[in-house]
Amino acid sequence: MSKLNIDQKNIGTLFSDKKSDFLIPDYQRPYAWEREECQTLWNDIFEFAFPDDDSTKFNSDDEYYLGPIVTFKNENGKLEIIDGQQRLTTLMLLLRAFYDKFESMKDIQSIKTREFIERCIWKTDEFGTPDKDKLKIDSEVATDNDKEEFLQILKTGIVEKNQNSKYAKNYEFFQEKISDFINHYASYLPNLPIRILNNCILLPIEADNQNTALRIFSTLNDRGMPLSDADIFKAQFYKYYSKKNEKNEFIKKWRDLENICSKIFKPISGTPMDELFTRYMYYERAKQGNKSSTTEALRKFYEKDSYALLNNDKTLNNLIDLANFWNDISNQDKDKFSEKVLRRLFVLNYAPNGMWTYFLSVYFMQNKNENNELDDNKLFDFLNKITAFIWAYAIINPGVNALRTPVYTEMINIVENKDVTFDDFKFELSSIKNAIENYGFWNQRPITKAMLTWWAFNNEKQKLLDLTNIFEIEHIFAKNRQENERTLSNTKYLEVLGNKSLLEKRINIRASDFRFNDKKKYFEGYTNSRGVEKEGTQIYELQKISEEKDDFEEKDIESRNKNIINEFLNYLKLNNLIK
Repeated sequence: MSKLNIDQKNIGTLFSDKKSDFLIPDYQRPYAWEREECQTLWNDIFEFAFPDDDSTKFNSDDEYYLGPIVTFKNENGKLEIIDGQQRLTTLMLLLRAFYDKFESMKDIQSIKTREFIERCIWKTDEFGTPDKDKLKIDSEVATDNDKEEFLQILKTGIVEKNQNSKYAKNYEFFQEKISDFINHYASYLPNLPIRILNNCILLPIEADNQNTALRIFSTLNDRGMPLSDADIFKAQFYKYYSKKNEKNEFIKKWRDLENICSKIFKPISGTPMDELFTRYMYYERAKQGNKSSTTEALRKFYEKDSYALLNNDKTLNNLIDLANFWNDISNQDKDKFSEKVLRRLFVLNYAPNGMWTYFLSVYFMQNKNENNELDDNKLFDFLNKITAFIWAYAIINPGVNALRTPVYTEMINIVENKDVTFDDFKFELSSIKNAIENYGFWNQRPITKAMLTWWAFNNEKQKLLDLTNIFEIEHIFAKNRQENERTLSNTKYLEVLGNKSLLEKRINIRASDFRFNDKKKYFEGYTNSRGVEKEGTQIYELQKISEEKDDFEEKDIESRNKNIINEFLNYLKLNNLIK
């Protein structure tokens, strides 16, 4: 069982402890606090220490809680900061700004206050004398170019003219606030820092290892974003490339990678960089021949053998290639993909689950050429195959967990340069037909929009659509119309695929409750009373239905529903997925 050392301490006790030797590790994010956060901290502390602007109203038994500090002692005996980096850094800058004011003062209170602050900022010898070359805090943050500026400010108390970092700006902010304080409360100057040191409370939680500390942080933290798995992986890369004297080159590559991922990945949980590592994990997993339906946690996968997978050049280069591939997909790059492939990728963007992204990542990593390109025709066939299978499987076995078994097997086939066949999971024609005909294609089910997207692009005249467009599900025969007219013999026809279509959200909002004859102008586009042109839908089938029909009735729903189902069954046959 993991051991924890938890002991509430005031700032002075914690910082002045000779055992306090804090390290902001390389995997932490850069310092992020700006003037606004510093202003809030200053206001809170001042209001606590000087209630109603009156020094005499302060109760020395009162305490002001500043939150937890989660650390663990690393192999070098330093306390690596997992949670509390921003607060600790800012408090150090605040104390250094106070020290700067007390440095030349000779009265006894000022001298005692100065000596107290010295013990908080610098390491001391056995007589309590500070060594001003040895700070109580150090920073190794890999992607923070200004960390040396922070350390230099703590040592010297000086901001140079060319220094414009957050550290410098926040230090100068505190200097200004302290100067303002002196102008109003000159005789009480020592009181404020002493009350901060003695009565502002932190809750240091020292874990016995990094994983425990990270787990505690994730549980406690409700203010900012916890350290991600990718932050830990960054640290491993940083150490590896530092040993090769390629630290700066790595930092640039990592930043570029973060920039790409932040634009293209919007994961439900985790960070965009975590998503990239997840997609790449499936490739390495397949290479290991692992077809277990139980997928390891991301960090657990990469930390094997002391992060061996991250301690080589190939992995980072592969991650960059994979990110660029998905960036090309996100941008619908017509120089990299044919129109027919981009149309398939658009359909997959509406897949009922995200498994296709892992599947395609494995395919890309295994089949890319020296220019990081794929054979267009083979890619087109692969996309059709996985679309047909994933769509059908989602109907008979809903949920991504069920999909793991067939897909993991095929991932291994890919890395072994075998064809993707799904031989052990092909569909019996009558069973899949019956399943589709009796399936409830309600709007909240992801497979419904997936099927409608596939159907829209089953028409060769459907143009490629922009991925940034927002589409919703349109009831061609409006539900409100049925409530008012009772035209349909059975309300079940409202929710079948034959009565539904993709439609741009901007149009769906306006057209949703109208009779079909009134909807037509929204589908086709029109000019409003102010002479403003309102663009119609880009869904080709809706355009044709609107042109050819004055009404959309029960027989139309039945006929269209039958066509959709039959065409999808033919799609399964064409992709050799029927037994």
